[in-house]
Formats: sequence, C-alpha cells, structure tokens
Amino acid sequence: MHGVISCRRCDRLVSFAQSVQQQYPEYYCKPVTAFGDESARLLIVGLAPGMHGANASGRPFTGDASGDLLFRTLYKFGFSNQPVSSSIDDGMVLKSCRITNAVKCLPPKNKPRGEEIESCNPFLRRELQSLPADGIVVALGAVAHKAILKARDLVQTKYRFAHHARFQLPGGLCLFDSYHCSRYNTQTRRLTVEMFEHLFADIRQRLGPHNA
Repeated sequence: MHGVISCRRCDRLVSFAQSVQQQYPEYYCKPVTAFGDESARLLIVGLAPGMHGANASGRPFTGDASGDLLFRTLYKFGFSNQPVSSSIDDGMVLKSCRITNAVKCLPPKNKPRGEEIESCNPFLRRELQSLPADGIVVALGAVAHKAILKARDLVQTKYRFAHHARFQLPGGLCLFDSYHCSRYNTQTRRLTVEMFEHLFADIRQRLGPHNA
C-alpha cells in the first residue's frame, strides 16, 4: 500500500529495525505491506510482523511459525493455492483474501506500544475501506480487534473480544474474532486446529462456496 514502506513515524520501531538488520543483513526489516487479492472479500488482521517471519521475508506471516496453521487453514477452505508459505517467491496466491497486521513494523518483544498502534491505524483504516460492504474482517487477537474497531470509529466497550465472536459492524462489514494463531497459543492449546477450522468454516459458509 502506498506510503507504508516509506513510513518512519515511530522512532522506536525504526531504530529497532535498524538494529535487527545489523544482526541479520539479509532480512527485509521494513514496514510490511498487506498481501493477497486486491478484490478480496476477506481481510485477516494480525498483530505485527514476527522477527524471523514477516520481518525477514517482507510478507505477512510468511516464514513464521504463526503462519503454519493460518496458511494450512486458508488452503483447506479455498482461500489459497497452497498450504505452506515459506518465502516471498514461493508461489503463494491468496484467493478473495488479504492478510495484513495492525502494526506494520517489527516491535521489540512483539509488543507494540499504544502510540505505535495509533500511528499505524490510518493504514488499517484504508485497508478496511477497500473491502466490499458484505466483506469479512478477521481479528487475530485482541490488539487487532481493538485496532479494527478504532479504524471504524467504533466504541470498544460495545464489542467484547472473544474467540469466535461475530459482530455485524455499521456499514456492512462483519467482524470475526479469533485467538492469535501463535505458536504459544497452539502449543498451550488455547487455540486448537479444530477451533480455528470451525471459525473458517463459518466464514466460508458466509462468503459462499469457492471454485475448485
């Protein structure tokens, strides 16, 4: 998206990216833009690039353990052409689906500050505006959930985050919540494969069948 890659609004994140690139010169280490179908009806919003995933590859969830469950699930429900995304040139194509993050830059310890989420919110606002009125947005985790509501100028207390919660938002978009598909959540079984697939089965049913 125009303006994302050149963004330098957050001094802490810019400095951290520079320090990471000194340690890993081959890494991307810039703001990570959204990836997927420009005419998507489904937008998936994560937290932020992972150090050795999107921050390395330059594509959301690509090369990251968090992406393992996500891409397998997208493939199973017809939103991608393959179940594994390992590098930016691996041939992955998303179908009627785009993936982005609430924060486009790698944060230290994977914990963006409130002002950094705020600074990045206009990019998410534009991404949400690109969806059709009957589109679906998936929040992977509470930070993404809150960022989506902020980008739509909605009152946070009216929309309580919970796994598999669903909200019809003013203007037509439907918001689905999910626990983040992080390795920690899957290893502790806070989020299971069955839970995640059940969510996407509902999304696929709402969007209608896909072409084989």
